[in-house]
Amino acid sequence: MDRFIVLGVLFMCISFGCEDVIEVEAPGEAPRLIVDGLIRVDTTQTYLPIQIKVTETNSFFEEIPVTELERIVILVQEEEDGIFGPTGDVILKEFIPGSGIYEPDTVNVDERVPTAAIENDKLLYSLIIEHKGRKYIAQTRYVPTVPIEKLEQGTGTLFEGDETEVLVTFTDIPDRKDYYLFDFDFNEYLVTEDEFYQGQQFQFSYFYDRELAPGSEIEVSIMGADQEFFNYMARIIEQTEENFGFFETPRATVRGNVFDITGLDNINVLDNTDRPDDFPLGYFAIVQEIKDTLIIE
Repeated sequence: MDRFIVLGVLFMCISFGCEDVIEVEAPGEAPRLIVDGLIRVDTTQTYLPIQIKVTETNSFFEEIPVTELERIVILVQEEEDGIFGPTGDVILKEFIPGSGIYEPDTVNVDERVPTAAIENDKLLYSLIIEHKGRKYIAQTRYVPTVPIEKLEQGTGTLFEGDETEVLVTFTDIPDRKDYYLFDFDFNEYLVTEDEFYQGQQFQFSYFYDRELAPGSEIEVSIMGADQEFFNYMARIIEQTEENFGFFETPRATVRGNVFDITGLDNINVLDNTDRPDDFPLGYFAIVQEIKDTLIIE
């Protein structure tokens, strides 16, 4: 959606003073739906913490607006001999109007999902959204992870000398290809795969680009990921680490696993080959998360 940004520019001239208004046309496009559907599962809890947030893309200089959905549901299917049969659905509602956050309905009927149910590795979860006359779908399976065995503060530095080093140790599961997503607090993330340490204990360093104050508590979590989610987060991390100019955007839009299926007959073909420009942003994933904390000395 193209918009005009009106900038008041004050020119200080030697011969005269003047105040002009310049209209600058900012690049834009029709708003896209953004789906924040990362469900972090603590297996010690009774129910899955299902919470889906939806917003829309916007032009420069404006806050990202939340948006209202016509319908949102999670369909649960079980695979048997390559055929998926429905086992139930989870109806989500926006309990706080205008929040854009949708959670299982607990008013009319208890739609919460018991955590024990995700142990069935044959289950496929499909997030189905209807928004402004269009229909979207995202599909995922539950991905477990391993615990952090040791989280400790290191003494190493990088370039500036005032970084804070954290050492993370965990053991990969043998005979299985694994991907991991680490959340290092402060909206800092890291992805890794077990290509070079499969089935082994592995330790690595993570550096905060500042010196954290003694007594500060940081929370680090490890999450499971499949290859698709791993690749998606790697691209997101790469783009957010780059420095873009004020009027610039990343060179490529990172597409997730949410697809526009409006008018499609077969939802098993989710490649949008006939409509390459019709796609929302964001991701839907259900992953195990294990947390640990560290007090900075």
